Amino acid sequence: MDLETARGKISDVDRKLVDLLNERARLSLNVGTAKRQWLKEQGAEGEPEVYVPGQEKRVFEKVRNLNQGPLSGESVCAIYREIMSASISLQSDVTVGYLGPPGTFSHQAALKRFGDSLGYVPYAKIEDVVAAAAKEEITYGLVPIENSTFGAVVQTLDTFVDQPSVKIRAEVYLPVTQALLSRYQLSAIRKVYSHPQAFGQSRRWLDQHLPNAARIDVSSTAKAAELAASENYTAAISSEVCASMYNLDVVAKDITTTKDNTTRFFVLGQSSDNPTGDDKSLLMFTVDHREPGALCNALNVFAKHKINQTAINSRPSRQRQWHYMFFVEIIGHEQDANVSSALSEIKAYCLDLVVLGSYPRQSY
Repeated sequence: MDLETARGKISDVDRKLVDLLNERARLSLNVGTAKRQWLKEQGAEGEPEVYVPGQEKRVFEKVRNLNQGPLSGESVCAIYREIMSASISLQSDVTVGYLGPPGTFSHQAALKRFGDSLGYVPYAKIEDVVAAAAKEEITYGLVPIENSTFGAVVQTLDTFVDQPSVKIRAEVYLPVTQALLSRYQLSAIRKVYSHPQAFGQSRRWLDQHLPNAARIDVSSTAKAAELAASENYTAAISSEVCASMYNLDVVAKDITTTKDNTTRFFVLGQSSDNPTGDDKSLLMFTVDHREPGALCNALNVFAKHKINQTAINSRPSRQRQWHYMFFVEIIGHEQDANVSSALSEIKAYCLDLVVLGSYPRQSY
């Protein structure tokens, strides 16, 4: 096939694609109308959920299975991410809050999950994102919950204690590669800004290459880049994305301790999605610390009902000294029969039990 013929065929395909994309968008609007009608018939108030992670997961799995190449499965899913983003924006004016400023890993994770067609609102602190989601000032919030190298993000756990009404709707995994950004050569750097998680992920490299530089915690890696751009003899640990955004040089690439460094995020909203058959749930509770074996008794309930626990964390409850709030992530949905039975039984051993949300289990 010659060049002009190939280009002509591509033009024909493009016309068909545009027609099909708009047909899909109209059908998406019909879905929104049907949701509103169903809510009206149920006597419910408010707008229907436009982001349904279980349905999204099914769409991605379907298009991966339909794909015969030469496009990769990842490429096809990236295209569909933007198609669904555009469809969501047609149904409703959706805003997504994240830990800013623009360029943070939270911002990148939000774009990965929601695409380019929605509105994004940066917040200075994680607790501000959670509070805005709880008050419905934004449609959804996205916050980091744990890193594969440095562990739980305690600021997020602490905020759940203060805002227990917010619900986890989905999880997002983002591979994270830290870089050293600066306007100066390595030998001239006297001070490094970054988020505590980024410092933890890059500690070995810093110990070896900048052992005498001051390490100063800030609210985000993008904020660190912003400061490094304005101060002398200063650097930031941040993403390479921020280098171009803040006119910084990449002094050193990939300085993370482990090469498969990944951060997990939660999407927050007013409710959780329906069961998909492959879900997780996050529980928050306290126990009577005066009762011997109270925590053990509570956790044994999950074993009794054959429920796997994937993570356990604790944070001070702030109710009184040496009293802790436990966060337990389990496999299963709150509405699953075995999980529902376990939650009823565990109340005998727990105080202040809250299901922070149930959400589809995502692959990396």
